[in-house]
Amino acid sequence: MATLLNIHPENPQNRMIEKAVQTLRDGGLIAYPTDSCYALGCALDNKAGIERITRIRQLDSKHHFTLMCRDFAQLGQFVIVDNSDFRIIKSMTPGPYTFIMKATKEVPRRMMHAKKHSVGARIPENVTALALVEAMGEPILSSTLLLPGAEDPLTQADDVVDQIGHDVDVVIESGVPGTVPTSVIDFTGREPEVARVGAGDVSRFE
Repeated sequence: MATLLNIHPENPQNRMIEKAVQTLRDGGLIAYPTDSCYALGCALDNKAGIERITRIRQLDSKHHFTLMCRDFAQLGQFVIVDNSDFRIIKSMTPGPYTFIMKATKEVPRRMMHAKKHSVGARIPENVTALALVEAMGEPILSSTLLLPGAEDPLTQADDVVDQIGHDVDVVIESGVPGTVPTSVIDFTGREPEVARVGAGDVSRFE
């Protein structure tokens, strides 16, 4: 059964953050809150972690995994941001948006879209999520905790433990996360395209 970590939502305890990060470094899988519901997360080079997320969510090869990044500078190391898109993406971070962009060579091929060689990237507006990425020193490979057949993602730590406690190593309880998934904007085409309407305002793309 997963270990439940209670982390202060405004002043995360370093000891607890480090415990969660050590789980990631040791090849574990965590469920953690963001500004847009819970997410599953593992280290970038964790092939088994990707397989576990794929199994829990029953994902196919078309799924875009997301790089949870600390800031815009880190995001730019892992995705290719065209000059024409720089200002608009910068203005939307941090926030409840996931951007689909071409991946750089820093991204493991197994987490890219099979044909497009693209990946999702975002900068959360959640203190605990940012503390985790900061302590990790690199992006956390993540995916929204939306279980097969469910209409809504999980938003409560107790529900996460009850439903997938045997499938993850750590569940973090840290205040009230968002309840709506991110809005997803695809920047791989000629023009930005809204792939999913979620918590973030997408009127500028309509």
